[in-house]
Amino acid sequence: MSQRNIVLLIVIILLTAFALWVVLPNNPGIHLKIGSWRLDRDIYIHLGLDLRGGTQLLLEADLPAGETVTLDAMEAAKTIVENRVNALGVTEPLVQLQGDRRIIVQLPGIENPDAAIQTLRSTGLLEFVDTGDLSLPEGTVIRTTYSTAEEGQQPTPETAGAEATAVPTAEAASEATPTPAAITDRVFTTIMTGRHLKSARVGTDEYGRPEIEFELTDDGAKIMADFSRKNVGKFLTITMDKVVISSPRIETPITEGRGRITSQQGFKLEEAQRLAIQLRYGALPVPLKVVETRSVGPTLGQDSVQRSLRAGIIGLIVVLLFMLSYYRLLGTVADMALLIYALLNLAIYQLVPVTLTLPGITGFLLSTGMAVDANILIFERMKEELRAGRPLHSAIEAGFSRAWTSIRDSNISTLLTCVILYWFGSNYGASMVKGFAVTLFIGVLISMFTAITVTRTFIITLFSLTGEKLREKKWLLGA
Repeated sequence: MSQRNIVLLIVIILLTAFALWVVLPNNPGIHLKIGSWRLDRDIYIHLGLDLRGGTQLLLEADLPAGETVTLDAMEAAKTIVENRVNALGVTEPLVQLQGDRRIIVQLPGIENPDAAIQTLRSTGLLEFVDTGDLSLPEGTVIRTTYSTAEEGQQPTPETAGAEATAVPTAEAASEATPTPAAITDRVFTTIMTGRHLKSARVGTDEYGRPEIEFELTDDGAKIMADFSRKNVGKFLTITMDKVVISSPRIETPITEGRGRITSQQGFKLEEAQRLAIQLRYGALPVPLKVVETRSVGPTLGQDSVQRSLRAGIIGLIVVLLFMLSYYRLLGTVADMALLIYALLNLAIYQLVPVTLTLPGITGFLLSTGMAVDANILIFERMKEELRAGRPLHSAIEAGFSRAWTSIRDSNISTLLTCVILYWFGSNYGASMVKGFAVTLFIGVLISMFTAITVTRTFIITLFSLTGEKLREKKWLLGA
């Protein structure tokens, strides 16, 4: 047996062992720490809305009667909603337009639909407001005007005429936070707005508490540097939709274009994540209201999973028995390669991760059939060479080399079809089509690896142990 084949055999064994570890129930996940770098990753199968349950929302443009909304505005709103959904960490979401003023959103596995609704429909108007020596309590609604830096951006009619009264936010009200004192006869100056914000993400402070780290654009950095130099010790209040979310004191000049938003009462992780999403993806071009909220229970999903697993297991057993009975020893090798193929697929689904839906399971089963088909092409070519009187070693090499062309062409055409289906699903909101395309694409790639590399390595290893003596046992070879 050649050195190359030994190396391949070791790689296959190690890869199979790792895949088996990944797919084992109650996997502890991956938790690594090297210096300041840390990786914490839970490993599990992600299920879509049809299998796991979740929330389905119907959003509608909230405009006065008779006022029309453009298709471009709804497309922009859909894109922002989709970005916010993805930032929530929802896997395999569905966000698509319905009619000319509605957006349908499916959120698999969402346990707190109210928080998701607030994140999706929030307008997200961020303002950095000069409040001088005054630190405003969180939840206070204020009036603002715009500085020269924000010239040309005027307050909306609703906010321009609003009273400067203290109103608690929904979170504050739910936690029975005392209503802050009213601020009367004051209009504060907005130094800059969210258009000067380049990025925002959740971080932690020196005590491990959640905070929001932000980076400004070049223009925003200049405005902040100039203002903070002149106002050290003063308060720069941060508002979202005219509601105070934080009122930090400027301790030192902010000259690098980077800063952080902290909460006086301490952010909850979910609040910090929601706020970071709102800041990152800006304001909706049209206000949205929730027309319908529907919870999809997991009962149907569990039933579908059980039936799909049962069908898959029965189908796999039938295929394994067929290969074993028809090709005997070669069929045993193919069965081993097929089991490795299934392990690698499941491992990749959990590591990527890939969200499994019923169409996704269908894509996996279809790729399983293609994996078996590749082995059949190879074995039939080998049998033809053996019947022609070739030595076993030459028959093995000829079987793989001559079958490779057919396997390559058919699989490439399938991969191209998967790319087209994925593009179609991405552009027309058909997320289930995307799920089918993804699992089929992954399955075809792995089937090529197992059929050409794994099966070949096993057969060559078997030949190196038996030599040409195996050629005389035609029944064992299924010839």
